[in-house]
Amino acid sequence: MKILVLVKEVPDTYGDRVLDPETGLADRGASERVLDEIGERAIEAAVVLKEADPDAEVVLLSMGPESAQTGLRKGLAMGADRAVHVLDDELRGADLTLTAQTLAAAIRAEGVDLVIAGGLSTDGVGGVIPAMVAEHLGVAHLTALGSIERDGGTIAGLRGTDRGTARVSAALPAVVSISEGMPEARFPNFKGIMAAKKKPLETRTLADLGVTASLDTPRSILVSVATKPPRTAGTIIVDEGDAGEQLAAFLLANKLV
Repeated sequence: MKILVLVKEVPDTYGDRVLDPETGLADRGASERVLDEIGERAIEAAVVLKEADPDAEVVLLSMGPESAQTGLRKGLAMGADRAVHVLDDELRGADLTLTAQTLAAAIRAEGVDLVIAGGLSTDGVGGVIPAMVAEHLGVAHLTALGSIERDGGTIAGLRGTDRGTARVSAALPAVVSISEGMPEARFPNFKGIMAAKKKPLETRTLADLGVTASLDTPRSILVSVATKPPRTAGTIIVDEGDAGEQLAAFLLANKLV
């Protein structure tokens, strides 16, 4: 069984998040770049499945700048077997459609049985890449799983709902997106870190994958971008016996009632 995990390098959630007004893209140099936490949980899920099946192989796949290899090495230290890095200047600022097409092409080239991804990245927060990848591959997609289990040629898991918990399943090959209900990732130990240095990390370009992209013909167009205005002081109401009247007048003036 070959399990492929989609991982992504993102700005640290505890750091600053800044947009470049000139390009509309995230300024990834504004804070430390790290492996997305939901991606780490996806790696953990894959490694657990591998531990139950000695013949299984876990492959990491990331699309991003050269710095993304640091996160891939961390994933290898956690227990993945090898990694694939899609690196191409034409992918800078890629939108969701191009991203999904590129990832699907890389997955198709690998020929995997199961794809595991985080349901929502902490930078773009698009939440649609797993579904779009599944559509490109023509396979089932199990969404927002808080647990994963494999039974032969079937993958299944539990998904929290407004009314309780639902158990869903699909025949392999399939795509699974997970929620933060999955266990936290293990911390790479010294042995894993040393082993990761020798594990294969291959680089692919758009030409290798047969995908055509051009910065001159984007899939989507950014109309405008602006810096968020600073917060201003609100209206202060001092109670001198008429605070209720002042509040009512404020709500009416701002059409809040």
